[in-house]
Amino acid sequence: MLAADGVAEVTLSRPPVNAVSVRMYEELTAAFRALSRRNDVHAVVLRSDQRMFCAGADIKQQVDSPTIAESTNEYRQRLARMCYDAILDCAVPTIAAVHGHAIGAGAVLAACCDIRYASDDARLGLPEINVGRCGGGRHLMRLVPQGATRLMYFTGEPVDAQEAWRFGLVQRVVAPDELLDSVRELAAKIAAKSPLGLRLAKKALNESESLGVREGYAHEQIYTLQLAESPDAAEAARSVLEKRPPKWSWPATPVAM
Repeated sequence: MLAADGVAEVTLSRPPVNAVSVRMYEELTAAFRALSRRNDVHAVVLRSDQRMFCAGADIKQQVDSPTIAESTNEYRQRLARMCYDAILDCAVPTIAAVHGHAIGAGAVLAACCDIRYASDDARLGLPEINVGRCGGGRHLMRLVPQGATRLMYFTGEPVDAQEAWRFGLVQRVVAPDELLDSVRELAAKIAAKSPLGLRLAKKALNESESLGVREGYAHEQIYTLQLAESPDAAEAARSVLEKRPPKWSWPATPVAM
C-alpha cells in the first residue's frame, strides 16, 4: 500500500490465484478502514499482482471459529461481510483494476468498489452454486440488471469483459498491458478534485442509494449545501476564473464530516 499524489493502492497478493483466506479478509478490512482515516488519501486502487484478480474464497482452507456459538461457516461469512462493508464504506472513491478471473469473492470485491476497469481477458462470475454455496448476488444486483445477475447466479458461468461492459458491471475495457496505467490515470484525475468534495460526494451517493428518487435527492442536497458553504467552493470558482490549479483547504476545513 502506498500513497502518491493522493492515490493509495491495495494489492491482492496471495499466490497463485489470490484465493481469499480468512487472514486476507481481515487484512483487506483493516487496510480500507485505515485508508478511510488518512487525510492524504483521496482515491484508492484495488489491484492484483498475481496472474488473475481473484479466484474467489479459499474453500479448501481449514479454519476453526474462535467461538463455540458461531460455526466455521458463520465465522467466514461474518469476516466477508466486514471486508465488503469496509470497501463500500471507504471514505474516498475506489477503483478496481480487474484482469484475468474475478470469480465469486473476487467479483464481489470488485463490485464493492465505486468503479471497475477490466482488461479484455477478464472474466467475472458467481460460481458458488457449483460448490454448494450462494454467492454475492446482492452486491452485483446494485450494478447490473436483475436478469444478468440471476443468469450468472443460477448457471455459475462467468461473463467476459465485453459482456460485463455491456450491462454496466465494468466501466471500461482495455488491453491487459494498459489496465494499470488506465486505472492510475483515472485515480489521479479523481484525487485532484476537492478532497472534501470527494468525501461528501461518496457519503451522498452511499446514503441515498437505497432511498427513493425524491428522498434520495433531498438527502444528497444536505451534502451539496455543506460543500457549497465550504472554502473549497469559492476556491473552485476562483481557480477557474484565474486559470490555475485549485488550492484545496483539506484537511483544515470547518465542515464537519
